[in-house]
Amino acid sequence: MKHTAWIPPKVWQMDQPATGKFANINRPESGALFEQTLPVGNHPLQLYSLGTPNGIKISILLEELLEMGIEQARYDAHLIDIMHGDQFGSGFVAVNPNSKIPALVDRSEDPPLHLFESGAILLYLAEKFSAFIPTGRQRAVCLSWLFWQVGSAPYVGGGFGHFFAYAPEKMAYPINRFTMETKRQLDLLNKHLSQNAFICGEDYTIADMAICPWYGALVQGELYQAAEFLDARSYPHVLRWADEIGARNAVRRGKTVLRR
Repeated sequence: MKHTAWIPPKVWQMDQPATGKFANINRPESGALFEQTLPVGNHPLQLYSLGTPNGIKISILLEELLEMGIEQARYDAHLIDIMHGDQFGSGFVAVNPNSKIPALVDRSEDPPLHLFESGAILLYLAEKFSAFIPTGRQRAVCLSWLFWQVGSAPYVGGGFGHFFAYAPEKMAYPINRFTMETKRQLDLLNKHLSQNAFICGEDYTIADMAICPWYGALVQGELYQAAEFLDARSYPHVLRWADEIGARNAVRRGKTVLRR
């Protein structure tokens, strides 16, 4: 059956309800939709997140810091159920005006410091506790890979994952387009990890904590159930790296802290 070509209007308007898995939370405006006070626990660090690839990055780092014996990294974790729209409550929007997880409040600062964007939070905590971030030239390498993940993962999540797993119907053009880009990124990582134990060489850093929840989970079949479709076995170095990171006690704990 041949589809009739869609002609975009001169000015886009939301003239019909959105469809698909995330239809109930997608909208073209920002800001709070309802009044809701965020819970606050007893520790200086308050994490507001969910067990998604972006959401577990921060809990993994915090668990790694606690594993090192850094008591100041103790935190309270509060689940933000994005499928129910918790991210549009006024309390959450006050912390993160972009209404995305994760968000963090550091109440050891006066006034409390509000942080959002996973890469920024990882960098803040690594620098605050002087852990999991190299110094000198290697710091620049670490930041390059950290920002690579921040810029690249939307092609995997909002692109490949959306059209492969969540769109109302399967469409060849977007699936092929984003599959090609996802496999290019996996090939890049596989080549890099064939020469490096971790993303930044011999040391495990926040770059690994940012990248593995996306790309490691993808090749291990934990994300979109797409490992076979993507031929994950053809990326053995990514698999080796993902398995090694996944075996860490702190990573295991961090992945389950805010599981819905």
